[in-house]
Amino acid sequence: MSKNELKDFLDAKVLQYNTIEFIEPDPISVPHRYKLKEDIEISAFLASTIAWGNRKMITKNGHRMMDLLGDSPYDFVMSHDDYQLEKLDGFVHRTFNSDDLIYFIKALKYIYSEKGGLENIFTVNQTEDSLQPAIHEFHKIFFEIPHQLRTKKHVADPSKGSVAKRINMCLRWLVRNDSSGVDLGIWKNIPASILSCPLDVHSGNVARKLGLLERRQNDGKALLELDTNLRLLDSNDPVKYDFALFGLGIFEGF
Repeated sequence: MSKNELKDFLDAKVLQYNTIEFIEPDPISVPHRYKLKEDIEISAFLASTIAWGNRKMITKNGHRMMDLLGDSPYDFVMSHDDYQLEKLDGFVHRTFNSDDLIYFIKALKYIYSEKGGLENIFTVNQTEDSLQPAIHEFHKIFFEIPHQLRTKKHVADPSKGSVAKRINMCLRWLVRNDSSGVDLGIWKNIPASILSCPLDVHSGNVARKLGLLERRQNDGKALLELDTNLRLLDSNDPVKYDFALFGLGIFEGF
C-alpha cells in the first residue's frame, strides 16, 4: 500500500485500540490507580519493569506490587524501614524477584532524595530528537548505589544496543497525552515527538509486514529505523502507532 494508505490504515487501528477499554487488562491500569504524580510515575516504572510474558500475569503482579507497597508507592519508597522491606520477600515475576524489588525501592529513594526524581533525570538528559541517551543516563544513576549484579538486567541500556522496550513503554505512559485517556501524560517538559516505540517481537513482526521495518533483528538499529518511519507518518505523535502495532499483532494475529 502507498504511504497515505498505510497512514490511513494505521490511524484507523489507533482509534480502534487507543480507547478506555484498553486500560483494565493492561499493565497501564497499575499507574491509573493513582492521582499523586509521584505515585503514578513510580507505579508506572515498576509495572513496566515486569512487562514481559503473559499480559494478564503482568497486570496481576503489577497490582500485587502496589498492594505490597501499601497502595502508596511514593510514601513507601521514601519512608520504608527494614521491617517493611521484609514484607516484600517472596514476590516474583519470572526472573524479577523480591531482591530485585527491594533494590528498586532503595534506588528510587536515592533518585527522589538525591537526583530530583524520575522526571528530572529524563528531562535534563533528553536530546532534540531522542530519549535514548536519557535512558542510558538513567541506567547509570539507577545503579550508583550498591547492588547485586543480577538486578542490572532488569533495566535496559540503549548504549549496549538494547531496544529498551519496557522503559520506552513507561515513557509513553508518562509523556504522551491525548483525548483517549489511556496514556497518562503527566510529564509536560518532554515532547511526545521524541518518544520511541516499545519494540518487541509482536510489534516488530507487524512492522516488518507493513514495510515499516527492514532490519530483522530487534535491536537499537531496528528501533531507530522504526522510529524514523513512524515519525514520517506523524511527526508530533509517532508512538500512537504502538497501539496499532500491538492490536494488529496481539488481537488480530496480523
